[in-house]
Amino acid sequence: MSNSRLLWSSMTVTAALMLSACSQPANETADTSADAPAAETAGKTIRIATEGAYPPFNYTNADGSLAGFDIDVANALCDQMQAKCEIVAQDWDGIIPGLLAQKYDAVIAGMSITAERQEKVDFSEPYFANTMVWLTNTDGDFDPMAIENVTLGGQRSTTPGAYLQDNYEGKDGNTVQLYDNYDNAYLDLKSGRSDAVLAEKVSAKSWLVDNSEGFGIVGDEIDNDDNIAIAVRKDDALKAEFDNALSEIRSNGELARLEEANFGQ
Repeated sequence: MSNSRLLWSSMTVTAALMLSACSQPANETADTSADAPAAETAGKTIRIATEGAYPPFNYTNADGSLAGFDIDVANALCDQMQAKCEIVAQDWDGIIPGLLAQKYDAVIAGMSITAERQEKVDFSEPYFANTMVWLTNTDGDFDPMAIENVTLGGQRSTTPGAYLQDNYEGKDGNTVQLYDNYDNAYLDLKSGRSDAVLAEKVSAKSWLVDNSEGFGIVGDEIDNDDNIAIAVRKDDALKAEFDNALSEIRSNGELARLEEANFGQ
């Protein structure tokens, strides 16, 4: 593994958008002046799904309320679009089927852009970029440079989960165990039923806040070009509305402020 650069959306995504803007004719750039027409979503309710079990991106408080970076981003976008956010929890495996069944209008749930998902949904511009890390018992002998005869944990239907299956399942005596959420993957790591968990860096760091004794991140970060975005149904005009709103909260510093508040980065 090579050393990975830090990928925070305020750096990576902004550069991509600047290049995109430069390639468009001047009369096609978004009008963000005070005289610009109101968004199509102004005054409407946008129903948004999140998982509610993927801290610090999204999680469920003791009182049942939803919180986290995704929820903060969703509310900031709805404010920018002068729309009302209605955010609901949906289990991860059913989150895209629920979108396609029109149970809600969009998914903001730490969801990575993948080719498989792009066959089913459209994605907004990315609002965050991830790296992956190995989380393990620091008193053990797990070596990320020599992974063999170990049990590896992750969350199913995620980019780290797919990475585990593609690179380690059934190879060199390794076993891959995927869970419905990271909480259960971390629970098995803590109880010794797995040797390491491959997770997004921010998820692993969040878990370590309360579980640092005996556990830690080992090895280099893995940069697998993991960009997180908003999913909407194919050809939905809502994509353009989200893209415009994302551009605004990025340029005015709100997105960076929400990253700092949730990730300390």
